[in-house]
Amino acid sequence: MNIEQVDIDLGVRSYPILIGPDLIDDESLLARHVQARNLLIVSNTTVAPLYLQRLQHSLGERRVGSVILPDGEQHKTLESMALIIDALIEQRLNRDAAVLALGGGVIGDMAGFAAACYQRGIDYVQVPTTLLAQVDSSVGGKTGVNHPQAKNMIGAFHQPRCVIADTRVLRSLAEREYRAGIAEIIKYGMIHDAALLDWLEQSAEALLAREDEAIMYAVRRSCEIKAAVVAIDEREQGLRAILNLGHTFGHAIETATGYGRWLHGEAVAAGMVIAADMSRRLGWLHEADCERLIRLLRRFGLPVDAPHIGAQRARDLMGLDKKVLDGRIRLVLLPQLGQAQVVSDYTSEALDASLRAYFDPAGERRI
Repeated sequence: MNIEQVDIDLGVRSYPILIGPDLIDDESLLARHVQARNLLIVSNTTVAPLYLQRLQHSLGERRVGSVILPDGEQHKTLESMALIIDALIEQRLNRDAAVLALGGGVIGDMAGFAAACYQRGIDYVQVPTTLLAQVDSSVGGKTGVNHPQAKNMIGAFHQPRCVIADTRVLRSLAEREYRAGIAEIIKYGMIHDAALLDWLEQSAEALLAREDEAIMYAVRRSCEIKAAVVAIDEREQGLRAILNLGHTFGHAIETATGYGRWLHGEAVAAGMVIAADMSRRLGWLHEADCERLIRLLRRFGLPVDAPHIGAQRARDLMGLDKKVLDGRIRLVLLPQLGQAQVVSDYTSEALDASLRAYFDPAGERRI
């Protein structure tokens, strides 16, 4: 199977996303795209036993160190990131070194943030090993860690030199983690490409079976959409915010329930349902569109209900979101399937109704 390439066009910060099977074993590919001779691989206790040695072998005659962090969203903290900085200093790595992030979104975000901070910025390469990371978090240069009161509150924009998405490693991914990644693929269809929703409905069995062609298409199309958006708005001053469909509601779920209890993709799935519900209440989406989203999420085993944390608690947590501007929560809503809009002039009544419907124990859902 050929290697697919999607380019992120950001001038001097441009870089390729390479997609294909067995890329971590491709010595010539790594030699072309990983230029640094001194490297630190950052991984976790789940991924490292599977792929660290293989990646080290493929990097050839270089100075390659590693740091292994505990696995899980609950470890996405400043304390964990400090362990990466410690390793960089202990191994006396300089500005000509690079960090390789071997893992899912948590590892990618922390390794990228450490690279952004160390000696005021060194190179890093993303080697994502989860579906969610391959289609979303490894692309676009968002790095950071969580704060106990809000997700991803501490971080920096720091673009990688390259993203190496080895689709074959997804075969070892736990089923729940794999399905959580599909939520982000559905998101791309909802915000930008209604035809992708058609494909997901037609190809659900192939994607769930992890067939190579289905995975390749899903990853490539997701990356194409994100690349187009990031090229226009690298630092999320406008258009890029549409990539956060479901995230403001979803981050509230993750924070309220304790990081790691809900996987990120699961929280985004529930958040998209709430965003669709609010879009319906504003007179945008038809009820049939909301029902279609719910059927699709259920087909992939993703949640369509939110935990009963209370509407007021959800609103309070959403008020800490990075998209709040002038005290107003900006939300990504859907005028129609395949089109998203960042909205701040919605009615409070519509937001309150959706929050009560999904976050209050006695909430009444119409869909």
